Amino acid sequence: MHVEIERNAHLPAIVMLHGFTGSTKTWRSVIQHWQGRFRTVAIDLIGHGKTDKPLKANRYTMEEQVQDLDEVVAQLGLERFTLLGYSMGGRTALAYAVEFPEKVERLILESSSPGLKLEEERELRKAADDQLANRILENGLAAFVDMWENIPLFDSQKALPEEIRHAIREERLSQSEIGLANSLWGMGTGCQRSYWDELEKLTLPVLLITGEIDKKFVTISREMVRYLPNGIHETISGAGHAIHVEKPDIFATMIEKYVNSEEE
Repeated sequence: MHVEIERNAHLPAIVMLHGFTGSTKTWRSVIQHWQGRFRTVAIDLIGHGKTDKPLKANRYTMEEQVQDLDEVVAQLGLERFTLLGYSMGGRTALAYAVEFPEKVERLILESSSPGLKLEEERELRKAADDQLANRILENGLAAFVDMWENIPLFDSQKALPEEIRHAIREERLSQSEIGLANSLWGMGTGCQRSYWDELEKLTLPVLLITGEIDKKFVTISREMVRYLPNGIHETISGAGHAIHVEKPDIFATMIEKYVNSEEE
């Protein structure tokens, strides 16, 4: 797995997991804000960025991804760390925290979920993701990105400056068709198991962050926080799904205050 790491080992570590079509690049504004405050460890998940894109979809399962992540943190010598995940990366972060709670000092989930509760929901989502994966392979990356950047989930990003929107588009265009398709087939929301029943067992501190405009994930986080023994839900006004891109300074400051308050 490709890793970009801040090498100040004396600083508290934050491991960062991007969302679907993303990479380590998505965190650069946040990382810049945290210089000298945290040791940031940004990781490209399987099928994304500079990490491998295996041809077999079964190599992309959530269970495989969690094991890959554990190997990386072990190689880096990280025994306890803050784990931050956005969207797909949030689902991965939650899965990791459930499997290795002793290694996660605190969990921060941005616009994410524990998966889908019902088998019927998972089957419907799996069918939709299967259709999307085939569309990526058949029509190519550029056509997919043209469609993806115009889905309602990302409407709020259209108000961002042209330079930022261009960077987001270039990041998406830097992906590979097989990597994205297999990511949907292997660890899409419909493929992973539900972690809803695990929330009440997760006693470590959890911060849920959502954008006010992103009503779907605001609702999900409100329900999640009811089950989490040590959970907090914060909503950032004027932001949509990708808060760290739309409001990076507010996002970074909120997390910094949260981490510092937990350490006091």
